[in-house]
Amino acid sequence: MLSKLMYTEWLKLKKSKVLQILFISPILSMIAAYFPFFDDPGNEWMNSFLSMIMVQAILFLPLLAGIFAAAVCRYEHEEGGWKQLLALPVNRLQVYSAKLIMICTFVALTQILLLIGLLLVGLVHGYSDPFPWHEVLLRLFMGWLGCLPIITLQLWVSTAWSSFAAPVALNVILTLPNILIANSATYGPWYPWAQPFLGMVMDQESGFTFSVDTLVFVIIGGFLIFTIGGMAYFHQKAV
Repeated sequence: MLSKLMYTEWLKLKKSKVLQILFISPILSMIAAYFPFFDDPGNEWMNSFLSMIMVQAILFLPLLAGIFAAAVCRYEHEEGGWKQLLALPVNRLQVYSAKLIMICTFVALTQILLLIGLLLVGLVHGYSDPFPWHEVLLRLFMGWLGCLPIITLQLWVSTAWSSFAAPVALNVILTLPNILIANSATYGPWYPWAQPFLGMVMDQESGFTFSVDTLVFVIIGGFLIFTIGGMAYFHQKAV
């Protein structure tokens, strides 16, 4: 049943403009990578990749998480879609889980497109340094991992609010301070919207991205709290 619900979600998203939105961030990040504003003599690939991180992780990853969350609920909010869906013999928790998995998948696709963009920029520039697969893949995964609390919170809000614009506007308001908060050693590790960026910025000495406290309390804890809260709300949601 869950796989069928996920396929249904895919069909609905396929008809929307979400697939086009997927390419916006990677394309803009490729432009930043082509004209890198870092000059680290260590590896020329990393100069371009760090430039991409500044575009992708600070702004677009948290924004896209909110847009995807609002998009998977938009169809049901229109013309009594929730009544039609939940009148069918479906499990509410599976419906919610299908939407959550689809959002996570689309955010992961954005990161994969970022990797492809980096490879294309390197081919155009003719980079001769070995490609740092481990470091790049780790940063991409940690950026995705840092989005999980945002995804779960935004899905909860998007199921509760019938307006498409309201959850997106809330996400924009909470994302914009990232430029300042992400650089704060005091507030950055505890601010959910800063985690995609912090996850993609590796400590060269320790080799870690998130601190243990951030990983446990903000990433895992936030994901569990917002997921359980969202599912509990959706399970009791009146249609």
